[in-house]
Amino acid sequence: MKNRTKAVLLSALVFPGTGHWFLKRYVTAVLLFSVSSISVYFLFSIAIESSREISEQILQGTIQPDLANITAAISKQSVSRDTPIFSAATMIIVICWIAGIADSYRTGTSLKNK
Repeated sequence: MKNRTKAVLLSALVFPGTGHWFLKRYVTAVLLFSVSSISVYFLFSIAIESSREISEQILQGTIQPDLANITAAISKQSVSRDTPIFSAATMIIVICWIAGIADSYRTGTSLKNK
């Protein structure tokens, strides 16, 4: 398997930046990994905050502890949580992932020609 193909697969299947790390393009790898990690941090922090609120409601007795009620509460809360930070973090991670794949392919191709 060519290095270009391995780098593209690493970028696509593992995390943005891993393909660049494999190609020894460390600055680009760290940049993609850092931006993606910050975005993932914001997504997880929103999810954890939502789950804490729902678990507090279950403990207070506001929500009955059965699957249907919990699912309804999650659905209701996910609609109300569609904040600009959530949308921006989602877009940034998608852009980093696509850019990482495309640039891994481009970098792998240019390294092959040298």
